[in-house]
Amino acid sequence: MGKKGDLSNFERGMVVGARRAGLSISQSAQLLGFSRTTISRVYKEWCEKGKTSSIRQSCGRKCLVDARGQRRMGRLIQADRRATLTEITTRYNRGMQQSICEATTRTSLRRMGYNSRRPHRVPLISTTNRKKRLQFARAHQNWTVEDWKNVAWSDESRFLLRHSNGRVRIWRKQNENMDPSCLVTTVQAGGGGIMVWGMFSWHTLGPLVPIGHRLNATGYLSIVSDHVHPFMITMYPSSDGYFQQDNAPCHKARIISNWFLEHDNEFTVLKWPPQSPDLNPIEHLWDVVERELRALDVHPTNLHQLQDAILSIWANISKECFQHLVESMPRRIKAVLKEKGGQTPY
Repeated sequence: MGKKGDLSNFERGMVVGARRAGLSISQSAQLLGFSRTTISRVYKEWCEKGKTSSIRQSCGRKCLVDARGQRRMGRLIQADRRATLTEITTRYNRGMQQSICEATTRTSLRRMGYNSRRPHRVPLISTTNRKKRLQFARAHQNWTVEDWKNVAWSDESRFLLRHSNGRVRIWRKQNENMDPSCLVTTVQAGGGGIMVWGMFSWHTLGPLVPIGHRLNATGYLSIVSDHVHPFMITMYPSSDGYFQQDNAPCHKARIISNWFLEHDNEFTVLKWPPQSPDLNPIEHLWDVVERELRALDVHPTNLHQLQDAILSIWANISKECFQHLVESMPRRIKAVLKEKGGQTPY
């Protein structure tokens, strides 16, 4: 019976063993279930070349970029991540006996695992703030999930009525550039938007407060007294809760600091490192709201509808979602420690 495909090393050994034991080609084929041609070929390869492996010799055109060339190309990428395909090819060909084309460069880069991607946008962290982030991570590296459950997270975010998506692509002919079906309309400042302030903890989602104007210290004091205070004393009646806020100017105003000092026996304000949105899990809740807004079947057409949609989406965020974010805090702290206070993937 014929055998399709390459034989395994064990099967090749069986063929050689049968022939060396004195069996004929026909007897070996009948015993092992391989064709006579296969028996003859395998035994001949063993006799002439000592071949016992089923791995075939490489075939096809030899790659112009060998292992040494890949290391050279990798160094060029590491030196300039923003280099274009043309620039990489030009720099690679300098001093090389055999030049390559851009198509070969693209193929080699893909074989090496490189792909062209949009860079991940992160805030610029100064040297001073990097040290502060590292100090914060070291101070909280032994905090467990149970410790992070005592923290209430807060932040502000702005949602636009209309979104400008630079990644949209269309199919059109050369003379159709101004065809209405090939245009994407834009509105100055996104057609307006809604600013909201929100907070949550591992236990529950907190209030989401629309802000009708730019948030200043007076407006933030109203939020703190009307929303933060009742949330903290309700969730943490033993006064073991921590309130997190970033370092926005209105958060650091004197009237805000004095208010927190007057209530320091009820909860503690977490000392937060600057330029650290990656450590604040509420940032991911804003992403959830943004994605849900874009996925609506009927998009809001005015600011009132936008506000209602945001409040509805916030109220329906699952408990598993925000609890999972709080449970990620030990991993976030480890990531900051690993990067010595630098950027993290979060």
